[in-house]
Amino acid sequence: MSPRIKKPRKCKCRFKGKAFKPTCIPLSEIEQIPLLREELEALKLCDLDDLNQEEAGKRMGVSRGTVQRILSAGRKKTAMALSKGKAIVFQ
Repeated sequence: MSPRIKKPRKCKCRFKGKAFKPTCIPLSEIEQIPLLREELEALKLCDLDDLNQEEAGKRMGVSRGTVQRILSAGRKKTAMALSKGKAIVFQ
């Protein structure tokens, strides 16, 4: 049985191909962590715009539970990159 088709998400972030990395280290020499557009959008809506997960889900066109999973993954990737000196690459 194949997995469900991924529901389209509404994301306004347009950072594809850009990266956030520690200074003085070339991007090719450090580990890169991909941050999906939907993860960046969830982080922005919940942490920067102070929306709750239900409101963010309505804006993104997904359920609150989906926002929670996306947010959790985005926060974990961001924390790992910042604490271990890795690059965040926006996809």
